[in-house]
Amino acid sequence: MPTTPPAPSTIRTLPSWLLGRAAARGRGLVADALAREGLKMWHHVVLSAVADLGPVAQAELGRSVSLDPKDVVGVINDLQAEGLVDRAPDPTDRRKNAITITDGGRRLVTRCAAAAERANDDLLAPLSAAERERFLAMLTRISGVDEGRDDRA
Repeated sequence: MPTTPPAPSTIRTLPSWLLGRAAARGRGLVADALAREGLKMWHHVVLSAVADLGPVAQAELGRSVSLDPKDVVGVINDLQAEGLVDRAPDPTDRRKNAITITDGGRRLVTRCAAAAERANDDLLAPLSAAERERFLAMLTRISGVDEGRDDRA
């Protein structure tokens, strides 16, 4: 199996490159953990959003997770087929669908949250507890999450 050649040293020292590599590693660890629970990443994102927001209109759900409306429909179809969400006409506006998490969906979200936490613990394993705390505080500052610029997970 061929290996990827290392990036030039000038690239490997850029914070943006290092953050991208760390993010890719973290996404991979979380995706693997979710797969063991039977979910893909976007399915977990949507299911978690339904758990947080539900009952929620399909369009609002898509906006909340920044997912294209046609992709939201496909993910919801998959989640509904697995019995993880229910889709019904919105009682306040029958032209819209309201998405609600089922008991089975809620149990899966709980398991997946624990699996994602373990994956993130693996990602941050090289850091001490104090280093983790400082690192997360710095990531929060540079990501803009603490300033309300981006509230997506």
